[in-house]
Amino acid sequence: MIEALSRAFFLAAAGSPLLKRAVSRYGMRGPDSFARRFIGGETVDEVLRSVHALEKSGFTHTLNYLGEHVTSAEAARTATRAYLRTIEQVGLAGVPCKVSVKLSQLGLEIDREQCLGQLREIVDLARHHGGFVRIDMEGSGLLDDTLETFTSLWSEGHRNIGVVLQSYLYQTTDDLQRVMEMGARVRLVKGAYKESADIAYREKRDVDAAFVQQAKTLLVHGSAPAFATHDPRMIDTICRYASENGVGNDGFEFQMLYGVRRDLQARLAAQGYGVRIYLPFGQDWFPYFMRRLAERPANVAFVAKSILYEGRG
Repeated sequence: MIEALSRAFFLAAAGSPLLKRAVSRYGMRGPDSFARRFIGGETVDEVLRSVHALEKSGFTHTLNYLGEHVTSAEAARTATRAYLRTIEQVGLAGVPCKVSVKLSQLGLEIDREQCLGQLREIVDLARHHGGFVRIDMEGSGLLDDTLETFTSLWSEGHRNIGVVLQSYLYQTTDDLQRVMEMGARVRLVKGAYKESADIAYREKRDVDAAFVQQAKTLLVHGSAPAFATHDPRMIDTICRYASENGVGNDGFEFQMLYGVRRDLQARLAAQGYGVRIYLPFGQDWFPYFMRRLAERPANVAFVAKSILYEGRG
């Protein structure tokens, strides 16, 4: 009950402009600020330093320029230009260019055709640099439009794109089958948005069961699947099922959030599993940060300790 209330609080806080302004004043100040536990930096240069550190430790990465739900076509264009600059700078730095994009940041809620065109620019430039673009999934209200936009680019012949599906939605099993039949790559997540019981599982055990079943399907029938979880039991189940079905360590990967369960990330990498770190950066970090706190009580404890430490400094 307490965990559910905590989750609801932080999800609500993620959408609070007042709280965002208050926390953003100091949350990223200094190399040891509490937000930097989960954010790779505010600029491309800063996040590139984080990328190089991850690569040296045996991890791959996916960059996410933070932002969502823009309210104007110009804001969507600004976000697109930021992604294009990022891909160009990362490519010129000789780093494999992998990015995740939220379509609401590219104006999906304003003009779907503009969003599609701007996503196409990003995908084309990423391909030029040997890169890959993952389309993040957002709240259920954007689910169908997101999948349609993804399918449109796929039908044009773009193959350096993948999509995210959320296990807690009832329709995901059907969506998963559709995407697998296309031959597209899927990142499977449990889901981090507040949804009604009409469309999503509410109990953790039901979400976990759906995730495991879909993960098993992806291991056998999917194309280079990625599993986004920090739950050791889920990870052990996936590893065991892969071994039992002849799927090698190079046939899938785990994707984990920057700053979350670093011990587990290191253990999996040492065991020879592919571990990709989802590395967000940019100035619009507050909503993302709040959702990380909503997902795991241990994250709240870490931040509380950081604030107390800063207060003594």
